[in-house]
Amino acid sequence: MRDVLDDIAAWYAAGETFGLATVVRTFRSAPRPAGAAMAVSPSGEVTGSVSGGCVEGAVYELAQEVMAAGEPVVQRYGVSDDDAFAVGLTCGGILDVLVEPVGPATFPEFAEVAASIREREPVAVATVVAGPGEIGARRVVWPERASGSLAPGAPYAARLDAAVDDDVRGMLAQGLTGQRHYGREGERRLDELTVFVHSFAPPPRLLVFGAIDFAAAVARIGKFLGYHVTVCDARPVFATPKRFPDADEVVVKWPHKFLDGTEVDERTAICVLTHDPKFDVPLLEVALRTPAGYVGAMGSRRTHDDRMARLREAGLKEDELARLRSPIGLDLGARTPEETAVSIAAELIQLRWGGSGRPLTGTTGRIHGEVREE
Repeated sequence: MRDVLDDIAAWYAAGETFGLATVVRTFRSAPRPAGAAMAVSPSGEVTGSVSGGCVEGAVYELAQEVMAAGEPVVQRYGVSDDDAFAVGLTCGGILDVLVEPVGPATFPEFAEVAASIREREPVAVATVVAGPGEIGARRVVWPERASGSLAPGAPYAARLDAAVDDDVRGMLAQGLTGQRHYGREGERRLDELTVFVHSFAPPPRLLVFGAIDFAAAVARIGKFLGYHVTVCDARPVFATPKRFPDADEVVVKWPHKFLDGTEVDERTAICVLTHDPKFDVPLLEVALRTPAGYVGAMGSRRTHDDRMARLREAGLKEDELARLRSPIGLDLGARTPEETAVSIAAELIQLRWGGSGRPLTGTTGRIHGEVREE
């Protein structure tokens, strides 16, 4: 929904009820992940995508039917369907898509959800997509409060909502989107109520150290990939917003001091582009002891060997050093700052989705690996 937020927020503000289609589960080589969204306005305008073009025509027609009927529907699209080729889903994947009418009357919390997303405040929307309950029943969960119910009017509603709140807040803390299964009393069971949790956590952080040409290119591609980008350097003459227009923030501070005082989690990527021992050794001492999911450092093989020796002297253990991606990036033969940024971005994507990094022409099987649900 984040990708279509501006358009649908405008429709909502105008008092319109539109059709919102959301991928709630994927199987096999599905082209888009769970959470991908497409919306259709009452006038027929379309924004977003649920499959990269495969089934958009069929979803468009279903969205119009849902707007007319006022009732949400979960529809499966895939090659196992009789009409799969008719709607164009020939990639081998299967999608479960929730299509629901959204407007001030059906989703009164939407404006608050949109505001939280814009303000980079964590929020999640939990929706019933299968089971004995009401399809489309919804609960919005923030870290410290919640609104709505997944079983409105039912005697077990409070217990179910409380159990879901606990799970959703855990998923939100990790930025996870996916399905969870419950019994009517909130038990974790696979044969009762299925709830789709769409997490809107703040974007992951990309911390780029070293205000050089390569950093400008990395900041640009990091922003393109959806990261909140920070560029940091101790030299004020180089670390300026003018030199890094794509960064969300530019910080003038000694890198290791900045990193030691900033928030880092498992989704954070740290790129050390200083290749100067007085900067990168103290910085990497801190970085390799954070929970960051990616720590990469630029430099030649010789620089890498010298850096590793210095880090060992500084007391880092072998398991800590093993986390370091150095030289940074995938082997693409990159030379320019822009090409190097692509190689770094490719490594980030590879680690996120588990790709091999090999040319697809030399591989077999599914192109998109199946995302396993927690």
